Amino acid sequence: MASVPHDLRSAGDEVGRGSLATRIVVACVAVAGIAVLVAGVVMAGLARRSAQNVLQDSLSAQADVIASQVDERGAGSRTVGLGRVAQVVRGQGIVVVILLPRSRIQPTDQRSIQAATTAGLNDIGSTQRISATVSVDGTDYLVEARGIGESSGFALVEPVRLAADTQRILIRNILFALGAGLLVAALAGALLGRLLGRPLRRTADVAAAMRQGRRDLRAPVEGPAEVAEVAQAVNELSIALQHSEERQREFLLSVSHELRTPLTAVHGFAESLADGVATDPRHAGQVIQQESQRLERLVSDLLDLARIGADQFQLDLAQVDLRETLSACAEVWRVRCERQGVHFRLDLPPMPAVATTDPRRIRQVLDGLAENALRVTPPGAQLTMSLTQPGPGVVAIQVRDGGPGLAPEDYAVAFERGVLNQKYRGRRPVGSGIGLALAHGLITRLGGTLTAAPAPERGAAFTIHIPTDAKHTGG
Repeated sequence: MASVPHDLRSAGDEVGRGSLATRIVVACVAVAGIAVLVAGVVMAGLARRSAQNVLQDSLSAQADVIASQVDERGAGSRTVGLGRVAQVVRGQGIVVVILLPRSRIQPTDQRSIQAATTAGLNDIGSTQRISATVSVDGTDYLVEARGIGESSGFALVEPVRLAADTQRILIRNILFALGAGLLVAALAGALLGRLLGRPLRRTADVAAAMRQGRRDLRAPVEGPAEVAEVAQAVNELSIALQHSEERQREFLLSVSHELRTPLTAVHGFAESLADGVATDPRHAGQVIQQESQRLERLVSDLLDLARIGADQFQLDLAQVDLRETLSACAEVWRVRCERQGVHFRLDLPPMPAVATTDPRRIRQVLDGLAENALRVTPPGAQLTMSLTQPGPGVVAIQVRDGGPGLAPEDYAVAFERGVLNQKYRGRRPVGSGIGLALAHGLITRLGGTLTAAPAPERGAAFTIHIPTDAKHTGG
């Protein structure tokens, strides 16, 4: 499948995702709209109930006043008085339903009569009060009934009229509040999106410049805490990349220096042989052979270091008695130490120390550590190899030297490529700068650990811990 160009893919992603500011505005508007609508619905219900309560209280007060003013000396007087009241309150939309002992309910609006009857006017007793809300043909009516004598009374009936005008006003107010809320939310969202988007956009610009190789730019650490943390993380990444690239550059310079020395020797002796001016062709051939072997080892180490993180890196695991591995290694290094006047010591446990590991890689690590140790160990000092079992399920191998050792802060970075080479070059013999990094990578792939610390011999001690049943990470 053909890959999409990066610029087009980025543009498509931006169109599909939308900007942060747009999302914030949309989210704020949506939240504000939902909040206003919910508040409007709740407010409409509360307003309706409040208005109905106000009407009920007003109607009840009027009924109490009418009941106290009606003449109680006779039915005729009460009828005349209530008839006059009915004319007065009719203009307010209130219907008076009158209950008399013999004629019962006086003819009036049939819905109002039904509402009063439903509320219980027919059975009202002397001085009894009835306050109710009843529904007739889908319309709610407020009923306030009062008993004013034996089997007589009246009821004030008023339809609940929040209808057209009141509802229109309420809906208009809700829509106005909704519009105002959406406008404020949009403005707040735009401001918030701008406040968040500006530092993020600057951080993205710095990251884009870093992708193109710039390491001198820094993103402004501003805005909310989370946005500031992103900018700070990008700045720290830029600094880390700068240091890493500097170390890689120093490492390449170190490797180039290590390659140049044997290449110069090979070139010089080969040239003397080609010109026929070599006084000792055999010696020249030996030097060329030695230096080519040195080049081969250096290139092999570089390849191993490059492959060590790859899946195709092979390990040949087997049950190995590490005493035999150290004994074979000691035979070689004892001779080399004697040639340089260095005392060699080998400490082995009396019992077998068996582990599941790759003996060839263990030997490669031991040779590398021993070579580093012998390089800095002066004549008369001691180089020690030891094998112990500090606990169940683990064996420990140490390579210790009587050299000058390392500065306390260097033990923590001893296995970083080229760090020790860069620091100690010119002050003591150094290697290519990749030996310790390679050893650390190999032991890690074998499921073990490699650490550095001061040695009792006053030099440096490198300790390998290998589980007897290692869970290796090799390919």
